[in-house]
Amino acid sequence: MMSAQDFSATILVDQTPEAVFNAVTNVRGWWSEEIEGNTAAFNDEFKYKFEDVHRCHVRLTEVVPAQKVVWLILDNYFKFTEDEKEWTGTQVIFDIASLGNQTQLRMTHLGLVPTYECFNICRDAWSFYIKESLYNLITTGTGKPNATGKPQTENEKTIVGTEK
Repeated sequence: MMSAQDFSATILVDQTPEAVFNAVTNVRGWWSEEIEGNTAAFNDEFKYKFEDVHRCHVRLTEVVPAQKVVWLILDNYFKFTEDEKEWTGTQVIFDIASLGNQTQLRMTHLGLVPTYECFNICRDAWSFYIKESLYNLITTGTGKPNATGKPQTENEKTIVGTEK
């Protein structure tokens, strides 16, 4: 059951629910180019990696075209938290709904709560990935994912808490 404590981010776009769904499932287009595996169909599994700082293994446990995508975090590693498996067992839920002539995307990371050591960093990172990178992918066709083998971008520095 979702609580007010779980991290959530919502965006509203002029594109169709189908276009939003297609962007959400194009994880390489908005989260990271360093994704191994498939990211669009029921039971697909993929691995995310950011340097030696964050790795996770994700399974798609629910996929309803143009409506919903649910990820289950099967395994997780954070270099910067005492409990390096903090996300393990949490779910990332993408709810897509028509609102008038617009489409609303609400992403909720079920289980990512303020008591987690990573909460502030993860909140800031997810806010960037949803409200900027995924938003841009949906509205312009180009997101701002972490790039493979490229120098750290500002969003990556923010994620690992090395800005300033």
